[in-house]
Amino acid sequence: MHDKSIKKIVLAYSGGLDTSAIIPWLKENYGGCEVIAFVADIGQERSDLEGVEHKALQSGASECHVVDLREEFIRDYVYPVLQTGALYEGTYLLGTSMARPIIAKAQVELALKVGADALCHGATGKGNDQVRFETTYTALAPQLKVVAPWREWDLRSREALLDYLKQRDIPTTASLEKIYSRDENAWHISTEGGVLESPWNAPNKDCWVWTVDPLEAPDQPEQVTIAVQKGRVVAVNGEALTPFGCLEKLNTIGARHGVGRIDIVENRLVGIKSRGCYETPGGTIMVNALRAVEQLVLDRDSFKWREQLGLEMSYVVYDGRWFAPLRKSIQAAAESLAAEVNGEVVLQLYKGQVTAIQKKSANSLYSEEFATFGEDEVYDHSHAGGFIRLFSLSSRIRALNEKK
Repeated sequence: MHDKSIKKIVLAYSGGLDTSAIIPWLKENYGGCEVIAFVADIGQERSDLEGVEHKALQSGASECHVVDLREEFIRDYVYPVLQTGALYEGTYLLGTSMARPIIAKAQVELALKVGADALCHGATGKGNDQVRFETTYTALAPQLKVVAPWREWDLRSREALLDYLKQRDIPTTASLEKIYSRDENAWHISTEGGVLESPWNAPNKDCWVWTVDPLEAPDQPEQVTIAVQKGRVVAVNGEALTPFGCLEKLNTIGARHGVGRIDIVENRLVGIKSRGCYETPGGTIMVNALRAVEQLVLDRDSFKWREQLGLEMSYVVYDGRWFAPLRKSIQAAAESLAAEVNGEVVLQLYKGQVTAIQKKSANSLYSEEFATFGEDEVYDHSHAGGFIRLFSLSSRIRALNEKK
């Protein structure tokens, strides 16, 4: 069953239970092959990265490479998606989906550098991530073989994985008590499993990690000012920062007001519905800021087109088609629309809510002179009659036909 020609495998390693078991399993089942651990730093909890190299080597890896992708992740993956306005199924800000292509790309780059002949990931056969990883592998290095242990091994539960490591004296901090499955990066944290497996169960307090409960958030609202250039957030409260810097600052501000929580049942690509609690505090503030500037700058048809781009992009990203021509094409259209999306927004944060209360743009199409309910010198009301007559002409002709 196992391809004995594979001599060197690069594994996408997190230090968690699954990937800790994968290292010895690969060596046992692939004829003593060499396993190199690859760790992507995309802004997850710092404690997850402390000692991760030592952990990988203890599990049997010959090397462990930790690569800092935080700035690249937000600049080249998150910000372009934000420009399109993509929200999967109307609410999900795609935190896990956007992270997979950059992890897989950096993993492929390492594999080519060290002369590996195979790539490996710890995604299960039930989820979306296996598709996202392997679609990227195929797009960037189709010559490399792919090993997906969850589709091959007979370890089917957390208990089985813990036993497997215990038998081999490989230490792990995992335990049966850790009931949730979590995925964390700079953009979001997701929580699945445990009590959430029944959609009739309300989430427990421990289902939320980053954000304050909106009921316990401050009784005083807080205002935050965001500067936007070309559909990208460039400054927070007057301080110009990198994309990652902007996000870090907004995560802190948003989390203390309980901003960015969603509890959803989503349709996975493989046909299973899954329930998750997602927290995206800084991202939720960014989305609201960008949409506020768009309201001033984009004309009606442009905004409608941007909405369509966002809908299409949400599926492209969710499905792992980052390196497909379609994603690049949608991105080019969104960048074109975003060229004039420049401005400044003041948002009010209060008890989990984000509301844009002030907005301005040098490119604004909003004209107080035209929009006013007071007297004006620029708009002739009588012009509307001819417009309506032409706009409704097909309805008029249809009605006359019916009378005949």
